[in-house]
Parts: sequence; structure tokens; C-alpha cells
Amino acid sequence: MSDKRTTLTTRQGRPVADNQSLRSVGERGPATLENYQFIEKITHFDRERIPERVVHARGTAAHGYFEAYGKIGDEPASRYTRAKVLTQTGVKTPVFLRFSTVIGSKDSPETARDPRGFAIKFKTVDGNWDLVGNNLKVFFIRDAIKFPDMIHAFKPDPVSNRQEAWRFYDFVMHHPESLHMVTWVKSPWGIPANYRHMQGSSVNTYKLINDAGEAVLVKFSFEPRLGVKNLTSEQAAEIQAQDTGHATRDLYDAIERGDYPEWEMCVQIMSDDDHPELSFDPLDDTKRWPEDQFPLLPVGRLVLDRNPDNFFAETEQSAFGTGVLVDGIDFSDDKMLQGRTLSYSDTQRYRVGANYLQLPVNSPQDEARANTNQRDGQMAYHVDRGPEQSKHVNYEPSSMGGLNEAPRRERDYHQWVEGHLGRYELTRTADDYTQAGERYRTFEDWERDDLINNLVADMKDCPEHIALRMVWHFWHCDEDYGRRVAEGAGIDLEKAKALAPLPGKPAPGQNREGSTYRSGELEEGTPRVTTNAAE
Repeated sequence: MSDKRTTLTTRQGRPVADNQSLRSVGERGPATLENYQFIEKITHFDRERIPERVVHARGTAAHGYFEAYGKIGDEPASRYTRAKVLTQTGVKTPVFLRFSTVIGSKDSPETARDPRGFAIKFKTVDGNWDLVGNNLKVFFIRDAIKFPDMIHAFKPDPVSNRQEAWRFYDFVMHHPESLHMVTWVKSPWGIPANYRHMQGSSVNTYKLINDAGEAVLVKFSFEPRLGVKNLTSEQAAEIQAQDTGHATRDLYDAIERGDYPEWEMCVQIMSDDDHPELSFDPLDDTKRWPEDQFPLLPVGRLVLDRNPDNFFAETEQSAFGTGVLVDGIDFSDDKMLQGRTLSYSDTQRYRVGANYLQLPVNSPQDEARANTNQRDGQMAYHVDRGPEQSKHVNYEPSSMGGLNEAPRRERDYHQWVEGHLGRYELTRTADDYTQAGERYRTFEDWERDDLINNLVADMKDCPEHIALRMVWHFWHCDEDYGRRVAEGAGIDLEKAKALAPLPGKPAPGQNREGSTYRSGELEEGTPRVTTNAAE
């Protein structure tokens, strides 16, 4: 008798003796409706692809672990947070890290000029913690209500199915907050050489909470031990001509040969208030916190040491959400973070199903297993419940052995909130130009040249009114920045400079009340951000 482990069966476990022919009436047919084996096989085949992610569709991933230093900078981590994943030393917390591009489809080239997703699932002793970020430390917009419009503008034209430069810049020209990100993504930083030489960032601002219920604002960053490497457009084109999945190949092969990539997790910390001394709101994710004022403080190391056993079961079905936090890490009032917290988990329920958290790649580790009163739903294959005697009780509270609430803390974080309910834009808008100009000036010459070349090519594909407005924006970021784009694209700089500010937007350097902020000349001591070109 054949070994059951190697015998082909139906999904119900019945051995299959003939996998070559339909059951039919006679040799030529017709086939009959009771072809259960065929129906099961073909209907599953029809469903082998779950809906593609609207964004971050092209990705790859790996397993690994995170080890906390037990300190944040030179101080005990417990001063700032009670999250065990950041305070306990000697513990290797399992992680699953998915890298991705943003705009392209699942089979798009990994040389695309695009932000890169950097999404980590920490399977901590207190449950899952998802940190869903990007490689670049800023974003295009600061209010989640704009996100669908932004993605629609960056995606292919719904009629021609082509990505068009004019669509991208038609959106950007109305959102000066995007200029900082545009300056990053149109430079070599928009094409990382691979995932192992790439930074990661939470982008959004969170809070750390300690045992005393005290909070600080925090941003998370991941610095690659191998250093940062990016590509120019020419280098990317050469790679793409040979391999559209070079970054996936690089990561997989490195792990297989034992060259495990590693990042140092760092945090920036700021007191939990609105910081009126800054020309930008610290919750604005289109801005970076200056590292000379808010230094990167090491908190632990992240290592990737195992490739997935199956791409679809793990990488494709992995599901992340910005609302997945553990005790000691909390939400800030960042409008993008709060909008993402609804959107991400909603997306996973649509893509993978109501019980996506029962999949092994997404479920918490055994010692933090899920115990809930949630039942049923699409593809439920076990019940998230506690002791055996509670199986009849799917409600709380109960006197019949159901689940109980966890003990409450005597001292916990309570945020005071008051204000008028309404729709608001941030008033501190001067830095929409300042930080973009600073970034332009801190780039190395080869990075600045590549940025200008990319923007010049784009401006040539835009209608005149869009190109003029973009030059106006670039000139207000830095005069040399605007001048070089105008000259390269054959745009009349004086005509661009003569444009009035956008309707409803404050003039560069002013807030909505008309107060003037100091122009953002690069201050002495501001650190340069540099990279090495990929060899």
C-alpha cells in the first residue's frame, strides 16, 4: 500500500486514482455534473489569486527576529515605555518583514521609482505589533482623506491605462506638502539598490507609554548595517533590462547563503505637546524631525534569517495594520495614522477574509494566542476561545466560565482632549518649502544632478500650466532648484516666478494667519544625509 503522505488526495482527504481524465459518458463525453474531483480542482484554481493589494502589490518578505537592547540611548527603555518587546533583553521576538513597492501591480519591476514599503509584524509575548512604514521618512500628504485621490493620480490613467507625469504633478501642484517627498523620491533615494541596503521608517508618529502612565511622542527608524545604496535612473534601467525582480532575488539569495541582513532599530523622542517653537507640527508626516534636535537613539537589532516556505501562503497572505499595537505603544493624533488604522485592517478583511488573523503568518505566537468571543465568518477553521468550559459562552461578562477582562492598571495614560469639532488644515505650513529646500541642498552633487534630470524629463511631459506651477514650487524651495529645472525643461523662469500663490493656500513662508516664519537656510550643524551609489 502506498505511503499516505505521498498519495495525491482531494482537499477532503480522499485518494485520487486518476488525475488525468474527467468523468464522462463514454470516451468522448459529455462530462457529468458529479465530477467532484474536477469541480474542487478547477474552482480552487479559479480562486488561487486573492484580490491584489491596491497599493504595495509587488513585494517580498522574510522571517527573522528582533532583540531589544533594553535601553533607549543611554537610559533604561522602561523610562519611556512598558512595552516588553522594547524593554526585555535576551528575548528574540519573531518577526515577519515584507518589503514592497507602492504604485505598481504585482508583477511590476522592482526598479520602479517609488517609495518602498517596510512592514514588520512583531510576534511579541503580549500579542502582535505591526509597524507599517516606508523606506523614506516622510510622505506625500498629511491628511488621510486625500489618500484615495493621491493614489488615483499616481496610478495609471483609467482610460489609457498609462502612468502619466501630468497626472502626478497635477495632484502635487495643489499640495505643496508633497514637495518634500517629491524631492526625495525623484532623487536616487526613489530607487533603492535592493532591500538589504534600504532604510525603514514608521513615517507616522506614535506614543510610548511607561508604567506611570506618562507619554512621549516617538518615531521609529531602521538603519541597515550594510549602509544605504541607491540607484540612478541609468543604473536602474540597466538592471531592469535583465531582471524585473532583482531585489527579491537579492534578498532571497542572501538569506539562503547565510548573509543575514540586519538593521538597527532607532527612535526619535519628543515631549507630548504641540511644540509651538517648531515651524512645523510634529504630527505632520510630510516633515522629518531634525536629527540634531531629536537624535536617533538605538533600541535594538532586527535580523532576517529565514525565507518563507511558500510565497503565497506567507508573503501574499501576510496582512498588516497600523492599529495593531501592544501595551506601552499607543496612537498619536496624527491624522494619517488614524485614517490608516481603519483602512489597513479593512483592506485585509476584504482581500483575505474575515478570519485572516487565523492564518499562521498573521496569528500571534502561542504564548499570546487569541482568546475572543468572535465566531464564524468566511474561512473560520478554529475558534479563538479560552478554556474548554467556555466553548458554550461567546459573550462577556458571564458566570458560566467565559472569558474575563484583563486587570486594569492603577495608573494609565489619559489624554486631555478639547476643541471645536470641524474640518481643519494645519496652519503651520511654512515648512512645506523649507525642508524640501534643505533636502535639495544636503544632497551630494550626483544625487542633485539625478533629481534635476528626472524632474526635467517629467516637466517636458506636462502641460505648460502644470510645469510653470511646479517650477514656482521648486524655486520657493530653493532658487537654484527651480532655476535648474526651468532651464533643463525650457520653461520661462520669470513667468513661473510671477505666478500668484495657489487659491486658498498661504504664500510660502507664511501661515494661514499671515505670520512670517524665517526662511529655511541650512543651519550650521544640520547633519548631511548622504548615500553611496550602488556599484
